[in-house]
Amino acid sequence: MTDTQELLAAATRHPLPPGYVCSADPGRFDADLVHDWLSTDAYWALGRSREAQAQMLAGSLAYGVYEEESGAQVGCARVVTDLAAFAYLCDVYVAPGARGRGLGTSFVAAVLADVIGRAPHGLRRVLLATDDAHGVYARLGFTPLPRPEQWMVLGSS
Repeated sequence: MTDTQELLAAATRHPLPPGYVCSADPGRFDADLVHDWLSTDAYWALGRSREAQAQMLAGSLAYGVYEEESGAQVGCARVVTDLAAFAYLCDVYVAPGARGRGLGTSFVAAVLADVIGRAPHGLRRVLLATDDAHGVYARLGFTPLPRPEQWMVLGSS
């Protein structure tokens, strides 16, 4: 069982910088902007079609991080979850102009706090995959798989 209290404490330790807000409101989420970011600048989603992106968003909780003053979206994340045992955090992206302010860590902390708040019994496991942001996630308590020999994958990417 994930330590729900520890994940919530991590969100408290890493609040969003002043002037930013995290939201799962689909009315605020700019799907076209997110598709542009991911399909042209995110190594894991290069060339992703707009149609595939739309279907992914429809089957996920989609989050944005926004500048409070302007309302501009400066980041995104998706969580695929059953809200009872499992969550997969993916498509975490912060726009280049908003990087370097601790926004990535605090945004992920806010997303996790919201997802946990929606899961009445907590979550057993939150997974993610990354090639280059291990430090961001380690600050929030993520560790390498303790027993990777238990895990299998269908598909190569």
